[in-house]
Amino acid sequence: MDNNNKFLDRLNQASRPIVTDGAMGTLLHEHGIEIDACFDELNLTHPAFVAEIHRDYIQAGAQLIKTNTFGANRTKLDRHGLEERVQEINAAAVSLAKKVVSASFKDVLIAGDVGPLGVPLAPFGRVQVEEAYEIYIEQIQALVQSGVDLILIETMVDVYAVRAAIDAAHHVDPALPVIASMTFTRDRRTLLGDTPQEVAQRMHEMGADVIGVNCSGGPAHLLHILRQMKAAVPEGRFSVMPNAGFPENVGGRIMYPAGPEYFHDYTLAFWRSGANVIGGCCGTTPAHIAVMAEAVAQAPGDFLVNLVPDLESAAEADQEAAVGRSDLAEKLADGKFVIAVEMDPPRGLSIHKRLAGASLLADAGADVIDVADSPMARMRMSPWAVCHLIQSQFAIETTLHFPTRGRNLLRVQGDLLAAHAMNIRNVFVVMGDPTEIGDYPDASDSYDLVPTGLIRLIKEGFNVGVDHSGGKIGQPTNFFVGAALNLCPSKPEREIHILRKKLEAGADFFLTQPVFDVHKARSFLKIYEDQYGPLDAPVLMGVLPLVTDRHARFIHNEVPGILIPESIQKRMDSAGENSSLEGARIALELIEEARQDFQGIYFMPAFNRFDMIADIIDRVRNG
Repeated sequence: MDNNNKFLDRLNQASRPIVTDGAMGTLLHEHGIEIDACFDELNLTHPAFVAEIHRDYIQAGAQLIKTNTFGANRTKLDRHGLEERVQEINAAAVSLAKKVVSASFKDVLIAGDVGPLGVPLAPFGRVQVEEAYEIYIEQIQALVQSGVDLILIETMVDVYAVRAAIDAAHHVDPALPVIASMTFTRDRRTLLGDTPQEVAQRMHEMGADVIGVNCSGGPAHLLHILRQMKAAVPEGRFSVMPNAGFPENVGGRIMYPAGPEYFHDYTLAFWRSGANVIGGCCGTTPAHIAVMAEAVAQAPGDFLVNLVPDLESAAEADQEAAVGRSDLAEKLADGKFVIAVEMDPPRGLSIHKRLAGASLLADAGADVIDVADSPMARMRMSPWAVCHLIQSQFAIETTLHFPTRGRNLLRVQGDLLAAHAMNIRNVFVVMGDPTEIGDYPDASDSYDLVPTGLIRLIKEGFNVGVDHSGGKIGQPTNFFVGAALNLCPSKPEREIHILRKKLEAGADFFLTQPVFDVHKARSFLKIYEDQYGPLDAPVLMGVLPLVTDRHARFIHNEVPGILIPESIQKRMDSAGENSSLEGARIALELIEEARQDFQGIYFMPAFNRFDMIADIIDRVRNG
């Protein structure tokens, strides 16, 4: 049998998927290799590390292993001063893999791993497609000459780069099989906006023997993408290699949450959905591959015919719940008690205190940070910047406050697109404070939409892919939309009327003003329930921890719509120097009472006392 055809022959003859290996970089990092080191150079400097990982994967059941050459192209090696060692590094990688396979006495295939160049191609970058083609030829030639069984082009973000790599592989050896695998964002699009269907069709036309999806996210995320690809090219062969879940930043380390056992059922779902090659990507280990190999090996012969329907439907439901949706939406849907904390942007350029506060709150157990927009109509930094910086640096999601006041239709829609582009998925729609009370009383105060109109625009327009005029915006957004609610209004009927309009417009959840009388808030919900049935949208009750007696009196007497019961005012007055501790105790009592009727709490820290809020959150989370 021709060595170059071993992979395709096995695909044609096998009744079960081929199981490949998992992450290489994750395990090299665990060996103590710095994350910014050149992993490909280890084929020369630390071959034992690489060989050990290959050996562990083969022992786990991998029938195909990838060479340690993901970044072994001229462009990436140039960053480490190794651009003249492309041939040497790739040849060493193949030699290592061959030696480990030979020592295993198993018929394991070797894929020459080819990753992206790490630079954008024209028209989005300076590297021309022709240049990329030549760079790929250099690496692929080194791999083929060293004797790989196939070429794996993986983790690609650009179909132009995929074409250059596939064309290069076909030029070097037209008979050598090629797997071409793309990575996608959480919204199931490539970074350049292509859908799984478009990618599958184009890679099929390019001549890829196997069409793949890898990296991107966890098994649930990739399962849905695989199905879309398979539907677009029913006759195609497919590979799927998920991460061990979406990465999380924990104490400065990137961690992957999905354990090996989680992969068992998804391996069967991948197979059922048309995968011919199944393996892992970032965060996966030999333990993950062992579970996948066992799932494939132990499935009964009539598995594809008699697959339990619940397996597929459960996986589909998981995916629909996860992809593109915010963490806040998922937690509320799961019935979790959610903790949100409001944060005002800084008045100047310095963001350090806000980021330190976000870090403290995330560590304490807050679920989401709400960033206000020009509170009290005072000039502050744009909340988009604060949201983006928090989400990019810490493992916590944000909610962008989005006032309609001061925005015309053009700005509203442009701002929404900008927010979504920065991965902000939660928006809290409010009217906003009138400019007459702020720093610039003569500033324009006009608006084209009231909050209910903006909610409707998002839910019935942007979230289905059209703008206010009905024109297509391409990819639909996936905003989770919040609205304001007063649980202790002076005129309950008027507030219920406004609440109904917001619900009809599509509001997903509600944040309330600070509540100091939970019984009164509960009575409002009872009035609503008597008229319309139980409120079917989650409500996060506002909690404003009092700091001093003066603070309590100011809130009660000068903030419209908020009344503090006399009993709480007396407690704050009697607390003296311990007033902030008493304020925290009052907040904890309100929270405990709120658990019975509300889906979470919405902290509004006074005077940026994030330390006080973090302490309260600790006590809420840990009892």
